[in-house]
This record gives sequence, C-alpha cells and structure tokens, in this order.
Amino acid sequence: MFGPRPVLLGHRGCGRGTVDGHVENTLGSFLAAADAGVDWVEVDVRRTADDHLVVAHNPADDDGVFYADLTGTEAVARGALRLDTLLAALPAHVGVDFDVKTSMEDATRSRARSTMGRLGAVARRAARARPTLISSFDAGALDIAREVAPGVPRGLLTWLEFPIDQAVAAAAHLDVQVLAPHWGSLHATEQDQAALLRPLDYVVDTVHASGREFLAWCPTLKFARRLLDAGVDALCVNNVPKAVAALALEPAA
Repeated sequence: MFGPRPVLLGHRGCGRGTVDGHVENTLGSFLAAADAGVDWVEVDVRRTADDHLVVAHNPADDDGVFYADLTGTEAVARGALRLDTLLAALPAHVGVDFDVKTSMEDATRSRARSTMGRLGAVARRAARARPTLISSFDAGALDIAREVAPGVPRGLLTWLEFPIDQAVAAAAHLDVQVLAPHWGSLHATEQDQAALLRPLDYVVDTVHASGREFLAWCPTLKFARRLLDAGVDALCVNNVPKAVAALALEPAA
C-alpha cells in the first residue's frame, strides 16, 4: 500500500486548523502540503443533499448549517471545496486517503446512495491515476466500499484512545488493508495503564503479521519518532512543514 519506506500524509492538507496561513481542507492547504513534500494527503469527504461530494471535516459549517441540508452549489458558496476540484488540481504523484464521513442521513438511504456509495466511482477513477486509500471510522461504510470500489484499498480508522487490541483484531476480520488508529491508543492513559498495554513494537508487528499496514494519525513529533522506530508504515501529521523537516523521511518511490 505505502511502499518500502514510511510515508507522511498531510492531515486535512497542511494540518488541522490554520498552518502557515493555510486553512484546513482548502485547496491552498492541500497544494501547500504537496509542495512541502508529503507523499499523501488525508481528505475529509461529505455528501450534500444533491449528491455532490465536498471536502469538510465537521457535519456542519461554521454557521451551524449541515452539509446534508445544502446543495453542492450552496456548500461551495459557503466556502466548501468540491472534491472533484481538489482531485483535478492535486499533483498526480500525491496519494489521496479519502476519509469518508458518514452522515446520520445515510441511515435512510440505500447503500449506493450513501456517502460511501457516492464516493465509489470517484475513488475508482482516482485509483487509476494516483495512490488511493478509502478510510472511515464507520465499519459499515467500509463494507459498502468493498462493493462500490472493490479494487481500492480500505483502512479502518479508530477514535481517540480506542482500545488498540480491539482495533487490531477488527481490522483483520473486517479484511481491510490498513489499520489507522489515533496515537492516543498507543500509549498509556488513565483508562489503559502501561501494565495493560502491549509494547508498541509488538502492536505494530501483530498488525503486519495479520497482513495489514499501520497508519497512525496525529501523533506529536516526539511520539512520531517512536512510531517510526517501531516500524509503522505511515503517519498522518499536523503542521506538515514542521513534520517534514523534523522527521526527514525520504519521499516514497
């Protein structure tokens, strides 16, 4: 999936929030991430009321208006980036991780008309032109992805401090190609004390032994070094310029 060397993915472009003047999930942020030297970008995908796909992390915009209630034209007028606009502008050598954000309204739609269902054709086209991954916190959406984009690799995202033992087993038995836990699942917390956690290299080795690749998201730079030493395949990072400079990874072949 990611190649023989670890790679970096730009979280929401150049990083969460505003990084070097670039607001997350804007075209400028993604292009700046590519210019900074990341191999991949992570792209939040949402569906509008009329089946357009836009790039947005939250279900609603800053005014509290839900994208599921807007047309694509209305969403763009409110500042959302159309997914097709991003893919047309992004350099072809940059991989795309589609982080599909299931909406509540998907419960009332057929699988084909869900957010993931609408992404299928887009992901298939993207995979012919660039490295491509479909990821989601929603295991049901990943099952839909298997149907609508069968040749595109899938990744299971897990939430903040989600138990890593369950995540590793779930990724294997959902038969996804990538496990993408938040870095908070990989160190001791108040709920998961150190004595109850396997060593980090054991976790990564188990993921690899199950036939999956390991993508950790949003670690601190200090913890990112530990993850690289443990053998992870990819890191989704905030503040791309700082991460590229600090981690000094060779670009993927």
